[in-house]
Amino acid sequence: MSSDTRAVLLVVFLGFLVVTLLFCLLVGPEGDEADAFYKGGRSGLFGSVLALAGVCLPAGTVLGTTGTISLFGYDGMFIALSTLLSLALLLVLAGPLRRHGRFTVGDVFARHDWGRGPRIAAGAATLAVCLPLLTFELATIGLSAGLLLGLTGSGAQAVATAMIGILIVSATVFGGMRCATALQIIKGVVLFAACAVVVVLVLREFHFHPGGLLRAAESQSGRPDAFLSQGLSREAGVSPALGVVDFVGLQLTIVLGIAAMPHVVMRVNTLPDVASATVAVRRVMHIVAAFVVLAVVMGLGAAAFVGSAQITAADPGGASALPLLSAGLAGGTSTAGGATVFILVACALFVTVLASTAGVTLAAAAAVAHDVFRRTQRADRAQGGSEIGTARWAVAGVGLLGIALAVTVQQWNINLLTTLSLAIAASSLLPALVYSLFWSAYTRRGLLWTLYGGTGTTVVLHVFSPVFSGAPSALFPEWHLNWFPLQSVALVSVPVGFLLGCLVSALGGQGTRGGPVNRDRPSSSSSSSSSSSSSSSSSSSSSFSATH
Repeated sequence: MSSDTRAVLLVVFLGFLVVTLLFCLLVGPEGDEADAFYKGGRSGLFGSVLALAGVCLPAGTVLGTTGTISLFGYDGMFIALSTLLSLALLLVLAGPLRRHGRFTVGDVFARHDWGRGPRIAAGAATLAVCLPLLTFELATIGLSAGLLLGLTGSGAQAVATAMIGILIVSATVFGGMRCATALQIIKGVVLFAACAVVVVLVLREFHFHPGGLLRAAESQSGRPDAFLSQGLSREAGVSPALGVVDFVGLQLTIVLGIAAMPHVVMRVNTLPDVASATVAVRRVMHIVAAFVVLAVVMGLGAAAFVGSAQITAADPGGASALPLLSAGLAGGTSTAGGATVFILVACALFVTVLASTAGVTLAAAAAVAHDVFRRTQRADRAQGGSEIGTARWAVAGVGLLGIALAVTVQQWNINLLTTLSLAIAASSLLPALVYSLFWSAYTRRGLLWTLYGGTGTTVVLHVFSPVFSGAPSALFPEWHLNWFPLQSVALVSVPVGFLLGCLVSALGGQGTRGGPVNRDRPSSSSSSSSSSSSSSSSSSSSSFSATH
């Protein structure tokens, strides 16, 4: 890239970043009420659909889907389809979640009056899901910013990570959910505009003939005979049978994990009512389906124009495929048209990471302030402003912790962090939500075993799997702790999470059962008006439940 192009990119990127974050600060909540900070008010069904679609398409999906398709062909396309299939599960959960939820995942469990323990467990599981994902997002944006701006040293990339992370955290501290919503809406518009431009330019090179694009992608993939066959993503030395099992486990992780992510649940709770939640998820399915089609074309275009060798040399995981593709279109970055395309894609990717980071940070902070601190400190009688102050401090604390972790792991192979987050969500939060929403015999003890047991099983199996040590692409390839043969631990951890909840609830006492599912619980708009009357009895009910 020429120095002039890089200078223009620097000015445009910094201007876009400052204007976007300033806009987020301006649309922040006007008061200190919990509903305004955690939900951000109503943005209309169209804005809510765009925001929910943005949450379901995080930076890891946008970059990772294109990269896996460019490197692994058929396997990458199937992984992209799994993202769409996860919304079918979310469609089933959206209505009950909106009916019984208020802000966080812990609010779904709190309707059973089980005391502080389930809320604290939900907060711990939420942090276990959000911190690895937040670390990955911040490390990604720091590395991408450093490379795009010509900062190749590890120290310079760490500084870029810290500076951008602090800006995101500051905007989230003051903007709350309105900031996250604004970022998601901006992301949706800019991302789809950039992807549409890239797809049109790619297809134009082949006279809008998909067959020519597919043949070119096959020939440049390095393994043209296997590009459209399952198994190209299998690690070297892994048996075909074990590779198929791992591939199925990865699909299971994506399909089950996305629907139970804390920031996805929190976003569903911002929708106006139950009917709007169902309609919004249906429309999001159409948007994600459109993105999957765009991602397939962009992935094949990256394989055809850039080649798997160059993509792998830049990043073994393939996250560099889309930036490398955009840099080679319309005559390259040395021309005005090529530089414009590259800058558009760069801004789309940056706002994608900004939006994802803000949403994940807010979900983790809400778990700390609303589920853990508010209950352990018995602050139910306090005014909403005290909780929002705690929430803002929690956003700052979680954000700074994520920045510190991102700077620490900047030069590591951290692709396993996204899989770890999804696996924890699928193994702990999903079983707990399903049982709590649909099974009246679910007990407090069963919930605690589900959350802690599912999370612990997932983490332990990951530590002893090939993605952590022993394999060339592992986090610590020189270590040899990989006695568990599967890379996708969800095939074991998800059944363990469901089984723990079922068995412990079946063996538990009658006094800890959740009782019949309350179908007539008022929505959050009416629940806020009754919070003052319910708070006076929450302390005594919590004490009674804790004794059982």
